[in-house]
Amino acid sequence: MEEMKAKSIRKMNKEEIEKKYADLREELMRERGISAMGGAPPSPGKIESLRRQIARMETVMRESGK
Repeated sequence: MEEMKAKSIRKMNKEEIEKKYADLREELMRERGISAMGGAPPSPGKIESLRRQIARMETVMRESGK
């Protein structure tokens, strides 16, 4: 999964941003669940990457009032 840059997030419309945001939150919850149950996550940096992408999306949403 590639990281989304703020520039590409700003090009999306409100509905696309909200859908992608919900998908990322759900994926993060799934990854945290796996690691909480003692399983090793498939890629260790994935949780950090997801958190960063979510933070970028929240920043862009706050900036534009979307």
